[in-house]
Amino acid sequence: MKEALLYAHLESEKVHCRLCAHSCIIQEGKFGFCGVRQNIKGVLYTLNYGKLVAVNVDPVEKKPLYHFFPGTLAFSIASRGCNFRCGFCQNWQISQFNPRTLALSGPAPDKKLMGEDFSAKKIVSLAKQNNCKSIAYTYTEPTIYFEFALETAKLAKEAGLYNIFVSNGYMSPEAVDLLKPYLDAANIDLKFFKDASYQRICSAHLKPVLDSILNLKEAGVWIEITTLVIPGENDSLEELSGIAGFIAGVNRDIPWHLSRFHADYKFDSYQDTPEHTLKSACDLGKNAGLRYVYAGNVTSWGQDTLCPACKKRLIRREGFSISEMNIAENKCIFCRKDLAGVFNRP
Repeated sequence: MKEALLYAHLESEKVHCRLCAHSCIIQEGKFGFCGVRQNIKGVLYTLNYGKLVAVNVDPVEKKPLYHFFPGTLAFSIASRGCNFRCGFCQNWQISQFNPRTLALSGPAPDKKLMGEDFSAKKIVSLAKQNNCKSIAYTYTEPTIYFEFALETAKLAKEAGLYNIFVSNGYMSPEAVDLLKPYLDAANIDLKFFKDASYQRICSAHLKPVLDSILNLKEAGVWIEITTLVIPGENDSLEELSGIAGFIAGVNRDIPWHLSRFHADYKFDSYQDTPEHTLKSACDLGKNAGLRYVYAGNVTSWGQDTLCPACKKRLIRREGFSISEMNIAENKCIFCRKDLAGVFNRP
């Protein structure tokens, strides 16, 4: 347990959490919407500090990041909890289980369920030992373990490592300001382009996500965006066109990952995304002017990086592995076109 960042004291021992866009007013003894920040006698504490439920070495392509040191490894960590309630979450066992859930689970819950204790120094050391180029704060929403992520990111930067957030984008502008000196890349989920869908399915709103994308881009963070294409929810021409148009309006070089949905959690009765729907979505992104559009959770197509000028294949991907790379000094080796992203591997 550690005192939280980004909150203000209010009357009657209430506090105002300013970490994410929920902007919770929390009474004494109660939790924020995320379930991992609790007001104890007028002081806001983060209850998952350094308690990790996932510690893995992943290809950076798994995040997915295709234009940020492709072919390298990312040391990937996560704590329990989330500030969304997505019914289709593929990591719901850890994202939707938190101290508030633990308190309701019985008279003598196993405290180890919250995760294994790690220090930021240990995470950086393990990343170096495993020949990782970066640390990825992923699997669950990194904003909800912000204090530990920020401390780790600072030490990682000092050690010559890069920092990656895989996020729903619901962080506050104040959180972005604290993070931006240390954050190098982010993949942001842009799940819908309708506020009503965000409210109904995620218990959130659209605008803060769009604002975070703009704020992170302005801060110089390398951005890639993922949309999970869910049949009957966000696969209409109108919705996908809205997302593509927004991304193109920010920067046409932002890679857009269109990921195939499969049934999970509360969406277990939904059908998988048809491949023809995913192909149409990719075409729509390209027609909107996006230079790099990818398909996820499919095989044999949609993962390769093509030169936006000469159209030759620059990176051949097989799953999360790279079998061919035709890039030198961030340029296409065929026509010398500058490419968006960070491809050099010093």
